[in-house]
Amino acid sequence: MDHTFLIVCLVVAIALVFDFINGFHDAANAISTIVVSRTLTPFQAVLMAAAAEFIGYFFFGVAVAKMIGSQVVHIDQITIQLLIATLLGAIIWNLITWYFGIPTSSSHALIGGLIGAGMTKAGASIVVWSGVLKIFTFIIIAPLLGLFGATAVTTLVIWFSRDSNLRKANRRFRYLQLVSAATYCVGHGTNDAQKTMGIIALALYTTGYIKTFDIPHWVVASAYIAIALGTFSGGWRIVKTMGTKITKIRQMEGFCAESAAAVVLLGTAHFGIPVSTTHVIAGSIMGVGAVENAAKVRWVTARKIVWAWFLTIPSAAFFAALSYYLLSHTGIKI
Repeated sequence: MDHTFLIVCLVVAIALVFDFINGFHDAANAISTIVVSRTLTPFQAVLMAAAAEFIGYFFFGVAVAKMIGSQVVHIDQITIQLLIATLLGAIIWNLITWYFGIPTSSSHALIGGLIGAGMTKAGASIVVWSGVLKIFTFIIIAPLLGLFGATAVTTLVIWFSRDSNLRKANRRFRYLQLVSAATYCVGHGTNDAQKTMGIIALALYTTGYIKTFDIPHWVVASAYIAIALGTFSGGWRIVKTMGTKITKIRQMEGFCAESAAAVVLLGTAHFGIPVSTTHVIAGSIMGVGAVENAAKVRWVTARKIVWAWFLTIPSAAFFAALSYYLLSHTGIKI
């Protein structure tokens, strides 16, 4: 069997493993509020989230995948070895943060991996700094959009519900949260599954299996299946952090946080901006808590999460750089 074909299969397999890990690592983003508020059981929540992950492709295309594939490092300098090191770096960082229950960004881990492996191969000239600057900018902007959006939604919801019967209001928000959670999951799949699609497409383009940088349908399908299966497997360590250690979440709070986060994710997906779903939903949860009672927001936990956000890209870059160095000195021909 052709050596190049086997290597491409290896990259695809590692990329789908990363996508699966992304699914269970980021399952908390999709289901934490709806589980903690007891609107759905954990099993029902992950089943709903896994199904909703697929829908984004049919409405928003693959703009994020193309951004990851062409605007982080120069496409003409990418090699299979670089892609493998990128994926290994991102996987290592994801597993470390999952083990400690820290909700970090799988998207930024992948971007950091590309930067670290790329710079180890060819220096700073390989990086498309304009694209990376946009991504870094949205590390700050995305959670702020979630925070301010959730603040506005929560304020409006409280005002319109001021004369409502408490029992009827809770029942209403129970149903509304099903809609907001499903919409958020669409945004989650639209953003996160597409990063893996970009990596697989890069492997195919680099080895000549595709002549232009497009995303084949089988790549789209496999990436969505992998992230959906990962989401279905759950990520309960991070669910606990997101759902209980920032602020108290009930049906109304869950609806407000998910609605604001969904708008941000779907809007950025439309423009092909790879934002972190983790950053957006965490910012939204903080925004909800700040409106109701800022003193009840566990800002110490929030501060630790924010520090982890800023550490993700350099940490994943370090592990990817180390992986590239080791691959380059093992004598294995890739």
